[in-house]
Amino acid sequence: MDVDVKICGLTRPDDAALAAAHGASYLGVVFAGGPRMVDVAVAASIVAAAGQVPVIGVFGLEPSRTILEVTRRVGLRGAQLHADFPATTALELLDDGLLVWQVARFNDHASLDTELERIAGAGHRTLVEPRSAQGGGQGQPLPLSLAIVARERLVGRSMVLAGGLTAESVGEAIRVVRPNGVDVSSGVEKAPGIKDPARLVAFLEAVRDARSAA
Repeated sequence: MDVDVKICGLTRPDDAALAAAHGASYLGVVFAGGPRMVDVAVAASIVAAAGQVPVIGVFGLEPSRTILEVTRRVGLRGAQLHADFPATTALELLDDGLLVWQVARFNDHASLDTELERIAGAGHRTLVEPRSAQGGGQGQPLPLSLAIVARERLVGRSMVLAGGLTAESVGEAIRVVRPNGVDVSSGVEKAPGIKDPARLVAFLEAVRDARSAA
């Protein structure tokens, strides 16, 4: 089973280089606010440290022209739309050649349906995670039973599972949900934005083990 990994919320080039060296498929930098938010200069240093690994920028309701300007200045390969963006934003970014990750945030079946209708399949991937009043998953896991339903609703589309994943839980999540990818931030940290090398490497190894067992 082919499952890729995005290490998100990076704030230091050394963490990016470590993740890239140990097999991360994507890296992520946050422009949408919060303790992991970086500026253009830091993001560019992370892109440089990433080598050939694509770096995705996480945005929160910025206009498409702003997202395009930032991605060009930094050298990002894509944008993760981490708010209730209009569908036109995804289409404009796709037209510019960016990878576009739409985010569906929900806590029950009703909000799942609403979110999937909102994003309407626009973009290369759909990232699913719990909805929080503070935005993002806040390190809380999405119930696997609900993630399974999302996987069924997204059949034929690339789905990334996020929210509270750790090296200890990601293998079971992959086995049960069978996502195309997993996304982790707080689960490999020792402080917000500061990755723990041992946890980061253990997470990537756990995903490799789950791939082999599938």
